[in-house]
Amino acid sequence: MKKCFIALTSFAMFFCGPTVQANTLLKYNVNASSSWVPYYITESPKEPGILGELVPLLLAKANIKIEKHNFPPKRTNYALDNGLLDFDFVSPSWFPNQELGTLFVQSNPIIAIQENIITLEKKANDWQSIDNIKGKEIGTVRGYLYHDDADFIRIDFTSERDLIRALYKNRVDAAISGDLPALYWAKKLNTPIAFAAIHSKGHLVMRLRKEHVALLPRINTAIAELELNGTTQSIIDKYTKQDIFNR
Repeated sequence: MKKCFIALTSFAMFFCGPTVQANTLLKYNVNASSSWVPYYITESPKEPGILGELVPLLLAKANIKIEKHNFPPKRTNYALDNGLLDFDFVSPSWFPNQELGTLFVQSNPIIAIQENIITLEKKANDWQSIDNIKGKEIGTVRGYLYHDDADFIRIDFTSERDLIRALYKNRVDAAISGDLPALYWAKKLNTPIAFAAIHSKGHLVMRLRKEHVALLPRINTAIAELELNGTTQSIIDKYTKQDIFNR
C-alpha cells in the first residue's frame, strides 16, 4: 500500500566530493490518505502517530534539519519520482519483486508492517487464499502502492476509513489494508470486519533518491541508535498497546 505517504524533500548541500554538510536541510512530506492510523494521524498534532513522532527524531539524530510540508499521496508519489521529493517510507513488500526501482536506494529496516485482505465476517471464507483476488474488483486506497495490482481490478477510495464503508455498502466484497488501520476504523465506525489472507508482510524502510546516497550511512546509524536505545519500540508501543481504538 502505499502509504506512501511519508515523503521527504531535500535541498542537500555538498562539499566537493561525497561529504555532506552538517547543515543539510530536508524538506519533507508526512501524509497518507486522511490518516494512516496509527502510523500517521493528521488530525492529532499532540499524538501524530508512530511515523509522525519517529521521523523528526530520526532526522535530528542524523543531524539533518527538516522543513515540513503536506501533499496528498498521489502528488507525493509524482514529486518523489520526479526529484521534487527525495525520500519516503515504504515497504519493499509493496513492490514487484521487492525492488524499489533504479532511482532509489533503501535504508535498513525501521518498523515491521503487515497488510491483509479485509472483508465482512460472513464473506471471510471466500478470501482465505491470496489467489482469490486475481481478476476481482478489490478495494484499494488511491495513491497507495500494491506489488500485484496487475492481478486484480483496483477500486480506489480516498482512505482506509472509506474501504470499511465500501465493504458495508457492498461496493466491493474485499479490500486491502494494513491491519492496524483497518482495526482502528472498524472500531471507530462500529463496523466489524474480518482479516483473511495476508497480502504483504515486511518492514518499512526509507526509500531515498540515489543522488543523495551520501546521507544513507548517517540515516542508518540513526535508525540503529533509536532501535538500540528503545525509542522506536517505545513509540510503537504507545500507539499499539494503549487503547488507541477507543479514541
